[in-house]
Amino acid sequence: MPNGYNGRILRVDLSAGSVQTEEYPDHFYRQYFGGEGFISYFLLKECKAGIEPLGPDNKLIFAAGPLTGAPAGGCGRHSVGGKSPLTGGYGEADSGGYWGAELKMAGFDAIIVEGKAEKPVYLSIQDGKAELKDARNLWGMKALECQEAIRGELGDKNIKVAYIGPGGENMVRFAAVMNDLDAAAGRTGMGAVMGSKKLKAIAVRGHQRVGIADAAAFKDIAKWIADNTPITNKGMHDFGTARVVAALNPAGGLPTRNFQLGSIDGANKIDGQAMLDTIFVKRRACYACPVQCKREVKVDKPYKVDPRYGGPEYETIAAMGSDCGITDLPAIAKGNELANAYGLDTISCGATIAFAMECFENGLLKNKDTGGVELRFGNADAMLKMVEQIALRQGFGNTLAEGTARASRKIGPASEPYAMHIKGQELPMHEPRLKQGMGVGYAISPTGADHCHNIHDTVYTNVGPMLEALYPLGILEPMAANDLSAAKIRLVKYYTEFIHFLNCAVCCYFVMSLSLVGLERITQLVRAVTGWDTTFFELLKVGERSANLARIFNLREGFTVKDDTMPKRFFAPHPSGPLKVALDPKAFEQGKQLYYQMMGWPNGIPTPGRLGELGIEWAASQLPSK
Repeated sequence: MPNGYNGRILRVDLSAGSVQTEEYPDHFYRQYFGGEGFISYFLLKECKAGIEPLGPDNKLIFAAGPLTGAPAGGCGRHSVGGKSPLTGGYGEADSGGYWGAELKMAGFDAIIVEGKAEKPVYLSIQDGKAELKDARNLWGMKALECQEAIRGELGDKNIKVAYIGPGGENMVRFAAVMNDLDAAAGRTGMGAVMGSKKLKAIAVRGHQRVGIADAAAFKDIAKWIADNTPITNKGMHDFGTARVVAALNPAGGLPTRNFQLGSIDGANKIDGQAMLDTIFVKRRACYACPVQCKREVKVDKPYKVDPRYGGPEYETIAAMGSDCGITDLPAIAKGNELANAYGLDTISCGATIAFAMECFENGLLKNKDTGGVELRFGNADAMLKMVEQIALRQGFGNTLAEGTARASRKIGPASEPYAMHIKGQELPMHEPRLKQGMGVGYAISPTGADHCHNIHDTVYTNVGPMLEALYPLGILEPMAANDLSAAKIRLVKYYTEFIHFLNCAVCCYFVMSLSLVGLERITQLVRAVTGWDTTFFELLKVGERSANLARIFNLREGFTVKDDTMPKRFFAPHPSGPLKVALDPKAFEQGKQLYYQMMGWPNGIPTPGRLGELGIEWAASQLPSK
């Protein structure tokens, strides 16, 4: 077994109440790596086509990677995946904090959960031993109460817990799997899958260090990361992800009023500096990370915000803030706390509320529909009421708990122009009229609109560290943010494959970026941990392989190129503000076609030759017959 792995995957059958350990050959680990690679493999291999995402036949997979738990910055993440109840396709999300590292130290590389328990249970894993425990007393608890109750029951305050809140129990289609109170595997609704299985939590504790093949080489790289990334990533250390508010607003890239606009008056009230000056308490870090980009905030009035739930990231600030027309930072912090306590994806939650606000302001919703809640842009109290109603499926929140696409169908066809989603998943808080290559990335993403395995065009418009890091890949010249030429699509292809690799590894994008740690150093890190004489070429193929498996899963579930689309709103410019351009329909379509051709996907479908080149020819049998 290569270093970096335990060589053990835990399979939990909730219907039978059984747990068993499985072992796989070394080449399985090298080919699929971990994280997203494991998830896409097992979903395609083991889930039958057409299964109900919230039924017992779905799998819920927790997966670490070879670098997870290695004591270096950026190596504290894990992935959670299954068939998405939000999109009906491939679902996967990553989370930071400490849970993933603890799973590795507890002796397992992944957990496959199947079936459905008759009554609520939680899974306890300690130093290679696993057992299911009664969770009826935990059902209904919010995050903090659940975590503390499990630690108290097991008698160890250092136990790390991944759990669902009431949002997951109520199968809100964008419910998150939470850990460490402020870390979320947020997107695609994996918390709802966990709730459908009556699995409240997974508690892990371990004392086994991750095996390192070349300890001296690893130590040198870990020290370089510790010494350099807090400096090169100083903005993240000082202000967290909220730092980008100040850059996006003047560029017209801050989603405002359900993406009607790209900037908002009062953005300086909700940016990273405002947080630092007003409600900031201290910085937090994930496992072994020196950057400390997480925030902890405290508010006493007019809302009470518990600092133990952390603080809002950029996506939350935009989704529950500017996208809802809100510039009230304490209210946004309260929304973040509620989402973390109830277990909701803040992006989909805020975006769905913003959609409802636009419907309300255009007369498609009345007070009688919303239970008297004035869902108007800028109404912070209404936003907070909806977060709770969504989590508890109460009142109009029960409609919004289905996500924007399903809520739009219920409200009626007149609401469709206001539904900002792709494949059923709400757009993240990055404006595709500004970042147009990212717009193509949204369309072709296997999880629906996703900003993580994607490019951010604006950092490649000038020669600098971000572009220079791509020189070894042959990306040599700057490109305009609205460029959708073959050169830009080549950048989309190469960079998204790198990010898919990081999702397999499973590593932090902010630390393990090509512009910070660098292509060669990342390769050396994998070599030092695993002992494999790997190359960056092989690592990119890991990412490409995973992306192809996820694509095939979606094709098998009935998706076609017609689903690789974009809401019509983005083909028209903002009615006012600094950004004057929009996506051009012809250029957007040509960009997608170029991507398909570069991937070896004629008509959006991977060819047997492409699958053979990736060593996954077995997956061809899963492709639709037509």
